[in-house]
Order: sequence, then C-alpha cells, then structure tokens
Amino acid sequence: MEKDKNDKPALLIIDMVKDNFIEERHLPITIFAKKIIEPINRVIGFFRKMGWPIVFSTDAFKKEDFIFKGRMKPHSLAGTAGAEVIDELDRRKEDLWLPKPRFSAFFRTDLAAWLKERGITLCAVGGIATNVCVLTTVMDALCHDFKAVLLSDCAAAGSEDIHEKIISIYTRNPLYPLMRIETSTEFIEGMKEDSLTSQ
Repeated sequence: MEKDKNDKPALLIIDMVKDNFIEERHLPITIFAKKIIEPINRVIGFFRKMGWPIVFSTDAFKKEDFIFKGRMKPHSLAGTAGAEVIDELDRRKEDLWLPKPRFSAFFRTDLAAWLKERGITLCAVGGIATNVCVLTTVMDALCHDFKAVLLSDCAAAGSEDIHEKIISIYTRNPLYPLMRIETSTEFIEGMKEDSLTSQ
C-alpha cells in the first residue's frame, strides 16, 4: 500500500507550553524541547504556505486531577500562564489552540470532528513528550481513522535514549503507511511531491 497522493494533512503540535521551558524547574525534557523549536517552526511555515490547518494542543490540567496522585507534580494548570504556548513558536490567531484534559489531543476534545469537517485525512504530530503525549495522540489519530506521521526531529522526550527507542520501535510497524515515522524534511519533501503529482 502506497501513500495516498490526495491526503490532506493537519499539523498537531503537542504541549509546547511555558511550564515545560522554565529552566528553574530543572526538567530533563527542557533542554531537548528547546532543540525542536526551530524544526517545528519550519514545518509550520510549510503548512502556512500550503494553506493546511495547524493545531496547538496543550495540557490544561486541574490541581486535583487523578494524574497528580503519583509522582507527577501539578503543572500546565488550566487558565495559568504556564499552560500557554511558548512565544518562540509561530502561533497565529487563525490556528486552533486546543487545551486538553489529558495526554492525547483527542481525549475529551472535539478535535476529531474539527478535523473531519475540514477534510483532513492525515495528522502530522510533533511536540513533547515523544513517549507520552505525542505517542498517544498519534495512536488516537489512528483510532479515529486518520493516518498519522510522527515527526521525529520535531518531538522530544526526557532523554535522547527514550526518544530514540520510541522512534526505533515504531519505525517498522504493521500499520505502515497508515502510521509513519519521518523527519520534518522527509515529510515536507514527500508532501511536495504528492502535491505536484496530484495536480
């Protein structure tokens, strides 16, 4: 099965919020998250040029949420500055800002319906963390009958080892090409080719 030249993609950028970039918090992921800002902005620029939708989906937790009953400390609380998208990303008013109550951008949100209303067939996903919110969003995209591409150089985890293990595990998977791992360059070049051949 080959890639569909008529795919219409949306870009889903996950949890690039201010709380994850505060150096004083000493989060392991911060240093790696900073490295993916530039490639994410490059993909954003390509999507803008093509007129495709861009979604910034961000944690919007409550202090009393179940997930904070373990080791995880409260962060990205709904309505706080820490739950806002970082200023370094090229977010504009026409983009969808989608707060989410848990890890996946699809969980208890209207994202699937919003995408289908716009004829979207493929979700390109980046952000943090590769092994949690990015991966669950990719999986939920498939569960809602969207193809999914995890943009490997636009995603980061708490260590390079964790990130690379996730990329390695899913590079070869039985859902290909419905689920793919690609760099931003591979994705952009592939979509350019598809756009030209479908004209």
